[in-house]
Amino acid sequence: MATVFLHPLPVDGWAWSKVADRIDGHVQVIPSLYGLGETMAEWASAVVDTLDSGPHTIVGNSIGASCAAEVAHLDPDRVERLVIVSGKLGHRPEPALLDEALRVLAEEGLAAAWTKYWEPLFGPSADSGLVEAARQRLLALDVDDVARGVRVFHGRADRTELCKTWSGRLDVVSGAYDRSPTPAVASRGLEWARDGESHVVAGVGHYVPLEAPNELVDILLSSGPRPQ
Repeated sequence: MATVFLHPLPVDGWAWSKVADRIDGHVQVIPSLYGLGETMAEWASAVVDTLDSGPHTIVGNSIGASCAAEVAHLDPDRVERLVIVSGKLGHRPEPALLDEALRVLAEEGLAAAWTKYWEPLFGPSADSGLVEAARQRLLALDVDDVARGVRVFHGRADRTELCKTWSGRLDVVSGAYDRSPTPAVASRGLEWARDGESHVVAGVGHYVPLEAPNELVDILLSSGPRPQ
């Protein structure tokens, strides 16, 4: 049995540094996703290949949430719980946004992309030192890896109806200030879930593992029944 932590764009497994060590009793699996392939299906398959028969808990933030859903789609019998953090199961292609993001990365670089796309996703009260640490983590990455992540994210499959075939527990976690997606949009994934809950964390934005690690740990350690 393992707890798998799948990181957000545009950083790596560092995003879980204040969360993973506090989850006792499970093996910790924290892969770097960027080198696992060119599609979300390839990323998910590579994650599955690291796991034993399970069952496992898969936790993902942002693009990691999409990968977590893909893991459950690919091998549902090995996943007992999904924790989707600032993500959604659905997907509506936005080719113009993809093209623009890739252009910014190629022509203006990681720092410009950070300012345009990712820094605004933090909550309004996010610690400036934390935001700067995340920026520095991004700047240490290869721009080609980040561009690959952007392509994988925009090319992912729609898994809106995942819970019609997967019967595990689904927890949906959102920051109250998140707009990508909003808490209301994120919670639509619970429509067909047999068990699960929506959790909205006050005062934070998209990067809940960084902005509110203690609150996220509390959610991960809980597994109560879905409210009726």
